[in-house]
Amino acid sequence: MRLSRPVAAVLLVLCAVLVLVLALGQGGWTGDEEPSEATNAAARPTATTPEPTSDGPTSDEPTQEETPAGAAEGEPVGTDTRDWDDIDACADGILPAELDPVVDDIEAGGPYDYGKDGSTFQNREGYLPDESFDYYQEFTVETPGLGHRGAKRVVTGGGEVDPEVWYYTEDHYASFCEFAPVG
Repeated sequence: MRLSRPVAAVLLVLCAVLVLVLALGQGGWTGDEEPSEATNAAARPTATTPEPTSDGPTSDEPTQEETPAGAAEGEPVGTDTRDWDDIDACADGILPAELDPVVDDIEAGGPYDYGKDGSTFQNREGYLPDESFDYYQEFTVETPGLGHRGAKRVVTGGGEVDPEVWYYTEDHYASFCEFAPVG
């Protein structure tokens, strides 16, 4: 079947528009705004801890970890309280010192350093367990030397002042690990 030139031209333009829409729909941060949760939407790891070795625990039971060596008493530590969510405890040393004041602010119910802190985290990519729309809240963890919010966040779930679960991401929601405030 042979198409006339005007019909072929229209089809070519439609195909070009479709390719453009699909390319723009893949996200991509222009630098004018914060990176969206869709940025880097490829499959992402959810665990940030290494595989257990033969020295580690052999039980599948969730464990409340002791304060790791080098961690001060009262600092957050990696804790896997939800073994069913496929998100592991934060590895020793991954939680930055800048997390402590954020945890304190969350536990106090604010005030927060950034206007978006305490807002609903929508979990669009579904990396965290499915919950009601307003279950998760997000909070900024400062990165020293940056003049903007950076990529580090705490995401809590189940209550603004006394959350049921605490997650940390250092790569703007590309991966998560679980922790618990100690105190």
